[in-house]
Amino acid sequence: MPYTPDLVHELNTLIRFDLETSQQGIKVHKTADPAVIEAVRRLHAKGLLTQVDGGYLTGLGRDAAEHAQAMLTILASDSTATATP
Repeated sequence: MPYTPDLVHELNTLIRFDLETSQQGIKVHKTADPAVIEAVRRLHAKGLLTQVDGGYLTGLGRDAAEHAQAMLTILASDSTATATP
């Protein structure tokens, strides 16, 4: 299954969380981009966020955010540095 625009918005939301602390959440205001608002609502419905407008990561949400951030780091890195001749 390829990434859909909805999944990309969810991943972009997950990478915004600071994983150095569990005391910092996010708040998505009603004036935000509608796609972002919907992404946050879906993440809440999936049990990844504590509040429908953001809040904090749940345990599952933290796992997902860690994976999303790791994937971004890997994909954004210079691929020529690890390529073998």
